[in-house]
Amino acid sequence: MAKDKIVLAYSGGLDTSIILKWLKETYDAEIIAFTADIGQKEELDGLEEKALKTGASKVYIDDLRDEFAKDFIFPMFQAATMYEGQYLLGTSIARPLIAKRMVEIARAEGAKYIAHGATGKGNDQVRFELGVAALAPEIEVIAPWRSEQFRSDFPGRAEMIAFAEKHGIPVTASAAKPYSTDRNLLHISFESGMLEDPWFDPSAEENEEMYVLSVSPERAPDQAEYVELTFEQGNCVAINGEAMSPLQVMEKLNELGGKHGIGRVDMVENRFVGMKSRGVYETPGGTILFTAHRKMESLTMDREVMHLRDSLISKYSELVYNGFWFAPERLALQALVTESQKNVSGVVRLKLYKGNVIGAGVKSPVSLYNPDIATMEADPSQAYDQGDATGFIRLNALRLKVSAGVNQSK
Repeated sequence: MAKDKIVLAYSGGLDTSIILKWLKETYDAEIIAFTADIGQKEELDGLEEKALKTGASKVYIDDLRDEFAKDFIFPMFQAATMYEGQYLLGTSIARPLIAKRMVEIARAEGAKYIAHGATGKGNDQVRFELGVAALAPEIEVIAPWRSEQFRSDFPGRAEMIAFAEKHGIPVTASAAKPYSTDRNLLHISFESGMLEDPWFDPSAEENEEMYVLSVSPERAPDQAEYVELTFEQGNCVAINGEAMSPLQVMEKLNELGGKHGIGRVDMVENRFVGMKSRGVYETPGGTILFTAHRKMESLTMDREVMHLRDSLISKYSELVYNGFWFAPERLALQALVTESQKNVSGVVRLKLYKGNVIGAGVKSPVSLYNPDIATMEADPSQAYDQGDATGFIRLNALRLKVSAGVNQSK
């Protein structure tokens, strides 16, 4: 009889390298390794050979960078999404795309199972499995980290590193660098190891070698650099006048942001599964794009539309963070967001300097800012009569006066 097939989300890192071999031995199954190229760059070198050597019968390495930028990063940034005021959701937004492609491969290969290397304590297990549930409810998911047998075999990373060394599986993790990383076009994350101590200072000079995408602000150039971003309907379409695809925009902004020490975040966040966790992130290009987009909106977006959209930022962020990208409520919110962006077009000028993204001008052919109305000088348009403010204030003060009168009578 033919063996069952399992499609494994394979990064080539410590966890998935061990899991690939463990799945093959435990399930006596054919393992199809899948790696999404979403901007890991040199991390993909030698990955196919490594997966085959570790026991995979087939390897997919699919370039999804264009789709990632166009259909996932850009729509999310239109929503001004930021989780808990700091995190630009670099890992979170990649998971639904990976799940989508895994489902496509599983159906093409006739695989009954999908497997991932997310731990039972993290968010990624939820993101992968909710994505699969929304797209292919008939496919079963194997989560080794939630298996009692797997946890018994590998109670910690030290045992996994030892297993890899014993079986000749090359991994980047070591006793000296036990933290884990996850890189894509939007960011790179660092967690575990010494970072589990929230008092540990990753920004200290002696820890600079940990960072990948950016220099520290202290090492950034002493000369500021100006950059202009052109937007059409909420999406950046050109940098310094040069038309670019979403992928090219992200690559260029990552280069600029990394050069100037922009986009480093160190935070303790609230995971969906209930615990707090400490993560360190580099999001150089995303930080520039987020700032530029908000500045473009400030000039072109109707006040009430902006405030309505902003009231939904927390909800939208939670949906992405918690794995509900394909859920009907996220799709409904996206429709509102897309409508809100119709006039978010123009040019934003920014100054990049030692970790800072500083506004340096904004213009638009559909600007809602009218200097004749806003001026502190005489209003040549006579569109605003300052005397009208008296009645406006009196009506808004009415309920406050009534409430004050009641309180005083007590």
